[in-house]
Amino acid sequence: MPALQLDPVPATAAAAAASDVQLALSAAAGNASAFETIVRRHNRLLFRTARGVVADDAEAQDVVQETYLRAFTNLHAFRGDSALGTWLARIAINVALTVQRRKGHLVQLQAGGDDEGDAPELEDAMAAQTTDSEAPDAAAQRHEVRELLQAAIGELPPIYRSAFMLRAVEELSVQETAFCLGVSEDVVKTRFLRARAMLRDRLALRVEASAAETFAFAGQRCDAVLAHVMAELVRRGLVRLH
Repeated sequence: MPALQLDPVPATAAAAAASDVQLALSAAAGNASAFETIVRRHNRLLFRTARGVVADDAEAQDVVQETYLRAFTNLHAFRGDSALGTWLARIAINVALTVQRRKGHLVQLQAGGDDEGDAPELEDAMAAQTTDSEAPDAAAQRHEVRELLQAAIGELPPIYRSAFMLRAVEELSVQETAFCLGVSEDVVKTRFLRARAMLRDRLALRVEASAAETFAFAGQRCDAVLAHVMAELVRRGLVRLH
């Protein structure tokens, strides 16, 4: 299976929105370039959307590919009422749910159960600041944090992981996320807040489990301290080396 390119083609939001209908019409007419533009522009969004429902990357890639096949055979259904990416993401959700059902895994993303009776709260801004240049040790730390966070996200139940992936990871609006998942905006807010709370708990457990290994003082540093202290004790006549 060929690997998908997950980096989207850079485009301003305005330009992307303006070209959505034109792209869809061009692709529906069989324009290969239009097909390629759509795929490259939305690969990352669809991969992350699928990964919010299914359990592993390979399965998510299969969902992305099936999503494009379904979408491209039904491009006449796209009217431009929503962004093309949002329309594709909703298809990806449906494809992912179908895949899970075929495997006997019932994933329920519709509102109900835990969502009922919860008052939505205001969402905090989640902005990650990065610098153009960072030291190798800082880059390594960022990689470790990313791996830790990715593992924690992967452990979330799909009902919450899907909302978190769309809102925090892909940065879709509450309205767009609600459209993709087929739920109300209040439900999206509630699920997103719960996902964040679950992540905090999971990350706290991981940090506590590794706490005993932090601030290690061994190896060369330990040897250096020992050598310094012993030398000073010998100088003071408190220790005689044989």
